[in-house]
Amino acid sequence: MAGASTPAIRTLTQARVEHRVHSYAHDPRADSFGAEAVAKLAVDLGVEPEQIFKTLVIELSTGALAVAVLPVPRALSLKAAAAALGASKAAMADRGKAERTTGYVLGGISPLGQKRALPTVVDASALRWDRMLCSGGRRGLEIELAPADLVRLTGATTAAVATS
Repeated sequence: MAGASTPAIRTLTQARVEHRVHSYAHDPRADSFGAEAVAKLAVDLGVEPEQIFKTLVIELSTGALAVAVLPVPRALSLKAAAAALGASKAAMADRGKAERTTGYVLGGISPLGQKRALPTVVDASALRWDRMLCSGGRRGLEIELAPADLVRLTGATTAAVATS
């Protein structure tokens, strides 16, 4: 998509990582940003819903914020995410704190190009795909890339953090 530039896209471009940018018209009335992305992109791009990932910001028992990246149709195991990141517990982060720390708005938080890079865990299921999609840093903007590139650029740990 011409003209779409976010810190996430600039991160990929500067690292010379192969990627594709996909956009769709975001409906401000959408209840779930992830479900909206799946509904608008899965069929058009010929991908499974489990290839479209959401980015959740969590607060660890240490007080630090972190990021969990998991398939949209699945739920986050806070216990598994905390363990993967070396903490005893985790909770969903406060929206304002998440937005201030990452530099992105809720529904458009990308694991890439954050204002302050946070410790990241990517659900291990990502590694079974050649390509995955994650937020491009704006609502209605998704980036398609190889899971290994996302893990490398974010310095992520991979672990089973998604539940059914």
